[in-house]
Amino acid sequence: MSEDQKKILESQLWGIANLLRGKISADDYRDYILGFIFYKYLSEKQYLYANELLVGEEVTDFKEVTDKDTLEAIREESLLKLGYFLQPAELFSAIAAKGNADIEDESNYILEDLQAVMNHIEESTMDTESEEDFNALFEDLDLNSTKIGRTVGARNAVIVQILNHLNKIDFKLDEIESDVLGDAYEYLIAKFAAGAGKSAGEFYTPQQVSKILAKLVTTDKTKLKSVYDPTCGSGSLLLRVAREADVSEFYGQELNRTTYNLARMNMILHDKHYREFDIKQEDTLENPQHLEKRFEAIVANPPFSAHWKSDNNPLNNTDPRFSQYGRLAPKTKADYAFLTHMLYHLADNGTMASVFPHGVLFRGAAEGTIREFIIKEKNWLDAVIGLPANIFYGTSIPTCIMVLKKCRKADDNIVFIDASGDEHFEKVGNQNELRDIDVEAIIEAYQSRTTIDKYCEVVTLADIAENDYNLNIPRYVDTFEEEEKIKLKVVSAELKKLDTALEDTNKTIASFCEELNISTPF
Repeated sequence: MSEDQKKILESQLWGIANLLRGKISADDYRDYILGFIFYKYLSEKQYLYANELLVGEEVTDFKEVTDKDTLEAIREESLLKLGYFLQPAELFSAIAAKGNADIEDESNYILEDLQAVMNHIEESTMDTESEEDFNALFEDLDLNSTKIGRTVGARNAVIVQILNHLNKIDFKLDEIESDVLGDAYEYLIAKFAAGAGKSAGEFYTPQQVSKILAKLVTTDKTKLKSVYDPTCGSGSLLLRVAREADVSEFYGQELNRTTYNLARMNMILHDKHYREFDIKQEDTLENPQHLEKRFEAIVANPPFSAHWKSDNNPLNNTDPRFSQYGRLAPKTKADYAFLTHMLYHLADNGTMASVFPHGVLFRGAAEGTIREFIIKEKNWLDAVIGLPANIFYGTSIPTCIMVLKKCRKADDNIVFIDASGDEHFEKVGNQNELRDIDVEAIIEAYQSRTTIDKYCEVVTLADIAENDYNLNIPRYVDTFEEEEKIKLKVVSAELKKLDTALEDTNKTIASFCEELNISTPF
């Protein structure tokens, strides 16, 4: 599929969302639009795979299969290959066709049928390997919610409208690369995030920031055994890493239930097999789900300076994720709790790159103790990258990326990059955005590890120690622009010219005033 065709698909999908503006709140129609796109995707995958199995059979179109033995055989194969099963009558096109009946005819009522299909998709996976990946996946699609209509008829009309418009779009799953629909899905997620305000940061990391993190952790690598995101949101960061390297396994954890469902849908829509990913829903700091795992790459955009129960949970003092650093992260600033959690999970040959607020670079007390231990005792910090302010949805604060490795040599230096200046981004609406050229500059500076005037500085560990392990970027990257020298003789001459011109002007005004027989204004 060409780039133009991809843009057409994105435009078509976003057009459906625009149809619902004013009828449903943005947060609500996001869940319905994305959920029904996912249902259509599952349906089309089922149809195409079933037709593959029917090649050479008497009936070769899955929609026309009625034989129970044939359907059972297709079900068994589908559960192994796809992880779920849909009957012919449960396909998206069949439900949409019923909803497309005469609007005055009660036969277009589809809410109960649609709910039954959602339930059956989940039920079909029970006692199979994919059960956890599909469990309660459609729970945010409440077809009885008054948010989409006060009456049953009004709710049915809205859902019918969505399905009818989606049914006109051919996903062409048999013709296009799997990432095309996935890209369109992420395009919608980004569009919803742009309008979601403060809550957007819960489920989406701006694409260019995702690209930087992915490139950082895949430097000098074309294959990764595993990648992990402890606050995975919609899963966009994990999927971005897969564009930079061949990833075998994806792991993530997400606290928000709706966002957790979105992440699983996003994985499947990007054609990641249910055996390839393991996304859990729990509080990462209080109830980690992958403690036994070590990962070759870790990427994250944790909630900035979140509260956590460090003081209220005495187990944190003995928890191997936190205990070796001498202090616990403050209960009102969990940034270093997330950072050390990630370090615990980082394999010896791995790289982690995570976004943090600037405060992690210079705040003292417990955070200063943890920071010093990481640098002085472990030598794990590899790079600090300053980003522009106002590039994340829902917050305008400046942020940074910290890159850490466990396989650094004793005399390795630390790279500081200041990409926060006005020349390193462009303003788009109310947001600042990194351009491709800005992303490339950051990655090139990190990989080359050479000094670039007013942009990148390679700093020794001794220099870091002299600064008491304060990592504030201006201490190391001098971006000061010397003002142009003022030539006093030239300025004096210009002032004299101005005085002469002013005197001539005053004489002219005085002559006009005399002719008009009025007093002069000076």
